[in-house]
Amino acid sequence: MSLSDAISERLKEAFAPAEILVTDDSLQHVGHVGAGNGGHYTVLIIAERFRGCSLLERHRLVYEALAGLRKDIHALSIRALVPGDI
Repeated sequence: MSLSDAISERLKEAFAPAEILVTDDSLQHVGHVGAGNGGHYTVLIIAERFRGCSLLERHRLVYEALAGLRKDIHALSIRALVPGDI
């Protein structure tokens, strides 16, 4: 299982999202630490669990869900929304 898949599975388990998209951006960072080995990711997650949470709280929840994987993630861009935000 790729790290992208593992990230997606962890977030699905934690939030039962309406939508989730995990993108490996590592190739855009060639020559930068973490590039080429799956270190840079973008996450778009839409889940009811984020309703009423501040942006900081949403990000903390995502990082908590990924706790066991964080050693392999160099950079993570998070867009955590509630249904209807888009």
